[in-house]
Amino acid sequence: MLLPYLKNVAEAGTDEAGRGCLAGPVTASAVILPKDFKHHVLNDSKQLTKNKRASLRPFIEAHAISFGIAHIFPEKIDEINILNASILAMHNAIDGLSEPLNHIIVDGNKFKPYKEVPHQCIVKGDSKFLSIAAASVLAKTYRDAYMEKIHEEFPMYNWKKNKGYPTKEHRAAIKKYGITKYHRKSFRLLPEQLSLNF
Repeated sequence: MLLPYLKNVAEAGTDEAGRGCLAGPVTASAVILPKDFKHHVLNDSKQLTKNKRASLRPFIEAHAISFGIAHIFPEKIDEINILNASILAMHNAIDGLSEPLNHIIVDGNKFKPYKEVPHQCIVKGDSKFLSIAAASVLAKTYRDAYMEKIHEEFPMYNWKKNKGYPTKEHRAAIKKYGITKYHRKSFRLLPEQLSLNF
């Protein structure tokens, strides 16, 4: 059973999606939930089906005290690296919260201080705390929606299915068609990669 909060204060949970992708943004969400928040399905978004995530998103948005979403796009990822981009996405998502907060809980083991707000990193936090699980669902659904949108522009990569992750199909398409403005040039896009024509 997921816990409602770590500390009995105004606390935001934050998580990101898309860190291991070859294309598209890394997307983060930050969520402040009320202390009595409950949903029998809510869990780490990676453990949920697409349909369950889709049904959870409006419920979370309707019942959260506040939530924020942020994308960091490939050009910035290539400039500052994916770890820094993931943390920047979480900071920007926290910036989007409309309520003041006293504490931040972060999925994973890496974070940089946000202003003067205390934080705690929690490995597998999205399977331990409701606010991080909620943030994981929002980050994943907003990022998936973005990838489905840009799929229309470049359907040969099948982003509506693989969401930019390094599947065999995605890598075969990169080999055949080259890369797009949505690809992360600093990533190893092909297993045998020596050079790519940017």
